[in-house]
Amino acid sequence: MGLNKQKLGKYIERVERRNLDLLFGIDDVRGISNAKEIQSTKADITDRSFSRFQIVEPHEFVFNRRTTRMGEKLGLGYNNIGETFIVTEDYVVFRVIDECVLLPDYLNVFFRRPEFDRYARWDSWGSATEFFNWEEMCDVPITLPPLPVQQKYVNVYNAMLSNQRAYESGLEDLNTAIAASIEEFKHTAPRVAVGRLLEETDTRNRNGAITNVQGININKEFMPSVANLSTTDLTKYKVICKDQFAANFMHVMRDEKVPLGLYHHDEPCIISPAYPVFRIISDDVLPEYLMLWLNRAESDRYAWFISDSSVRGGLEMSRFYEIYVPLPSVEQQQAVVNFYNARHLILKNITMLGNMLKDICPILIKGSLEEASA
Repeated sequence: MGLNKQKLGKYIERVERRNLDLLFGIDDVRGISNAKEIQSTKADITDRSFSRFQIVEPHEFVFNRRTTRMGEKLGLGYNNIGETFIVTEDYVVFRVIDECVLLPDYLNVFFRRPEFDRYARWDSWGSATEFFNWEEMCDVPITLPPLPVQQKYVNVYNAMLSNQRAYESGLEDLNTAIAASIEEFKHTAPRVAVGRLLEETDTRNRNGAITNVQGININKEFMPSVANLSTTDLTKYKVICKDQFAANFMHVMRDEKVPLGLYHHDEPCIISPAYPVFRIISDDVLPEYLMLWLNRAESDRYAWFISDSSVRGGLEMSRFYEIYVPLPSVEQQQAVVNFYNARHLILKNITMLGNMLKDICPILIKGSLEEASA
């Protein structure tokens, strides 16, 4: 079959298509991440003129010329989301010139490899803010296998991507069902204070047998601790077991959220001694249901409202115990918890597929080149 070694600039062209007619507005603005994803913009665009924004059509690429030494990755996205959107004029938009030579989907896989980010980092210039410009993009070396080989490996990637998006679509449906049920209970079920459902427990890792140290983020998820533990005495850390809660009440006013998580795993872990740990003391509530209620944005807003006004802006334990929870029958709770468990499984599968998609890109490119040169 044979391989075609060229500079990327031979196969791509820049697109400068402004939103002069204002056909697209604030709801159509997108940003890009260094994970190579199209996402809702995080920038404040309330006073921006959208006429200068650039239109990105399906199968086109967009990248941010500005990179940082800390990120070590180039912010770049491929419009394979099936809709046209706009991006800031600071970004560079481009497309493949001839799809009979280079498939845009194949180029997307090429860009998603760590090797490309390392190259972009090496070829960037600047000081605190570095730049990888259009000229540098055109100078990227690329080796192309024949079109049928490109398509074969693109099909593998897109099949995995379709599975991930199917899971994400199912996740949205489950979130809607959970929110509707919780909203109904809010108006129909009797309310019970958290203090009648939970109590604090304090079991220490006295023999140092447990070394899995976890923290809690503002998304209410347990995560490996990011603290430097090299000189830390882990025997003082608290043990948390399955179906127990842990929280960080210290910065609720600052974060406007309560970092509180429900531990799901069979094997215990340990957390900071500064975090309270709670266990269920009532047969009238399921831990997953309680977590669903406390996970709501409305619950976070209320916790922010009742937090103190000190420098830390913490939530006092007594105020936390005063929060009321609507408590339907255990059978009704279980119906919603079934949705919750399905959601937890879907999130796990989405994460797994995301990791696989990230890891498989260099394998696919390498495989396509080996097959073409055989």
